[in-house]
Amino acid sequence: MAYQDHTAQNPFADPNSFLGRLASGFVRIANAWGRVVIEGITTLGDISVFTWKMLVWMFTARPRPETLMPTFYSVGVLSLPVVALTGTFIGMVLAIQSYHQFEVMGLESKLGAVITMSLVRELGPVLAATMLAGRVGSAMAAVIGTMRVTEQIDALTAMGANPMHYLVVPRFLACVLLIPALTVMADFMGIVGGYFFSVVIFGVDHAAYLRNSRDFVGGFDFFSGIFKSVFFGATIAIISCFRGFHCQAGAEGVGRAATAAFVQSFVMILALDIVLNMFLDGVYYSLWPGGSKLL
Repeated sequence: MAYQDHTAQNPFADPNSFLGRLASGFVRIANAWGRVVIEGITTLGDISVFTWKMLVWMFTARPRPETLMPTFYSVGVLSLPVVALTGTFIGMVLAIQSYHQFEVMGLESKLGAVITMSLVRELGPVLAATMLAGRVGSAMAAVIGTMRVTEQIDALTAMGANPMHYLVVPRFLACVLLIPALTVMADFMGIVGGYFFSVVIFGVDHAAYLRNSRDFVGGFDFFSGIFKSVFFGATIAIISCFRGFHCQAGAEGVGRAATAAFVQSFVMILALDIVLNMFLDGVYYSLWPGGSKLL
């Protein structure tokens, strides 16, 4: 009787009532979100510890050339074709999408400035990082994850080799040191593709196109793209290696690790891009308050 009186006084306590079902639904949602937040904070802490261990090994023991050179070749040389092809197509697409809009306003000669600025400050580093995350990041997670599943990492530890120094440090250095070169390649091929479509296909004046590119794009713009690419490369290497090291058992676990490495790297690239753009814009306008104006 006491329980019935309590239920009558508090309709949320009755699981069969509408308010009771509503309350239980809110509780389940709160539990699910709480679990996501706790897992996110835990993962962030694990990645921080993982990064710290990697940095300690990177500065205390020099990697051997036998482990560095193949990684540099895989990350840098083998990524050049896809980065160059992507940059070329993006430059062409920028020219196609921008030309008719600028022609209406009589500003088609300014295409060189718009295309070059967009590539060197934004699209070049982001696209190079995206291609690196898709081609190299997923492969890193899959390789290290397979070594984790097949206990090869445990075997390295048993033989006295530190897996962090042997597996992670070379991949981190390769991504950080070579992504600027990939960014330069994406910038160059994008500028070539944009020039080809603007001048050869659309008939924009050659001299005006190059003059505007020179006048409105400076060294700081080029430096901004290179500066951002270093952070993108570090993010790709850390997330991909971390996902490989914490891979779940089985082929399905390796596949999930590779997928998570790419998705999380891509999301972090975009998030870092926002933060770094805000920082670099603040630096630019503090050094040059007037800035450069297209019109």
